[in-house]
Amino acid sequence: MNIWFGKITLLVGIALAAAIRAPHGKRRSKIRRIETRKGKLEIALLSLAWLGSVILPALWVLTPFLSFADYPLYPGSFGAGTVFFSLGLWMFYRSHADLSTNWSLSLDILENHTLITTGLYKDIRHPMYTAIVLQGIGQALIASNWVVGPSNLCAFMLLFFLRLRPEERMMLQHFGADYEAYMRKTKRIIPGIW
Repeated sequence: MNIWFGKITLLVGIALAAAIRAPHGKRRSKIRRIETRKGKLEIALLSLAWLGSVILPALWVLTPFLSFADYPLYPGSFGAGTVFFSLGLWMFYRSHADLSTNWSLSLDILENHTLITTGLYKDIRHPMYTAIVLQGIGQALIASNWVVGPSNLCAFMLLFFLRLRPEERMMLQHFGADYEAYMRKTKRIIPGIW
């Protein structure tokens, strides 16, 4: 299978993710931030995620810079990757829509911030993280390149494990007993499991 199928599919997926997030970012910029936990670590983690999910894939598609790490694209991995990435995009869309004006790229509490426990948030506390993991698995299967393929998933897993506890502490401090009760009845990223 021609490697360009993977490159084009990945580029389309990245563009769709950007199109999903753009209106939420624009709306978010108009809402006052009450509290933030955006420090140097948060900035570094978000930059690393940007590198793995956008910059390295763009370099792979648009330049020969990373071609040394290419390997053949197989139909089975391409098909599975497309399914994972598509499911991740759907969850990405739904989690942004469910959060509405409560969404923020960094760890922030916004004006009139409410605890969302409906939609995808009914069963899992961090469906946007689940969505990004699915997209990362999809990228690993679609991008037949030893650098670009795993870059999104690796960068995001680091972000996830270093950011999850501070995010949940912030939510507990802001929402108190309501968030404690929500934590008891939901899982973090995999419904019914974890």
